[in-house]
Amino acid sequence: MEDQFSRTRLLIGDDRMERLRHSMVTVVGCGAVGSVAVEALARTGIGQINVIDFDTVSVSNINRQLVALHSTIGRRKTDVARERILDICPTTMVQTKNIFVDEDTCEDAFTPRPDFVIDAMDSLTAKAHMIAYLKEREIPFISSMGAALKRDPTKVRLDLMKKTTVCPMAAHLRKQLRRMHVDLDFPCVFSVETAVEGRADHRQMGSMMTITGVFGLYLAHYTLNALLQR
Repeated sequence: MEDQFSRTRLLIGDDRMERLRHSMVTVVGCGAVGSVAVEALARTGIGQINVIDFDTVSVSNINRQLVALHSTIGRRKTDVARERILDICPTTMVQTKNIFVDEDTCEDAFTPRPDFVIDAMDSLTAKAHMIAYLKEREIPFISSMGAALKRDPTKVRLDLMKKTTVCPMAAHLRKQLRRMHVDLDFPCVFSVETAVEGRADHRQMGSMMTITGVFGLYLAHYTLNALLQR
């Protein structure tokens, strides 16, 4: 049988493919950014992927989320993600949890302890508590900042949280983490593009897949490199 990972194997070698196959990654948030990260992990041969999200698919998700199709409207994002992962690689171990990750649910979210965590959450307070939890337990992770109201994918950056600039979400999160006495030496993906003007619809902000997808791929690529360098 033809090896579905043959192209990746040619690039990184058999030993590194085995390392990925024996790795466990937890992705928190399976929306515009997280769903792309999940798919990249599945297509690169991560052995176990844990997907955490409390939301269901809505029509407005279709413009940017891989789990969002007309056929999946109303379904749990974690259930759709599980099906996609197993359709990509049937041997992948998939664990899903339909919870909102905050200070009260972190223990549940990260049991069993993953090798790496991708943070693709939007909620600032919950995000801060999760980061504090991961830092305290020395679980390696990378965090996504705000991808909404951006149009230029060349302005997306990967750097330490303490070096972020321009991004309003990163600025608010830095303040919150400092108040919690959490150091800012952790990697994150952000954009140095000034937010574009866009109409607000209640609490929603404009976004498009060509930006959120870049965020998700950055997160996944950093994670893969971190696992290979362990």
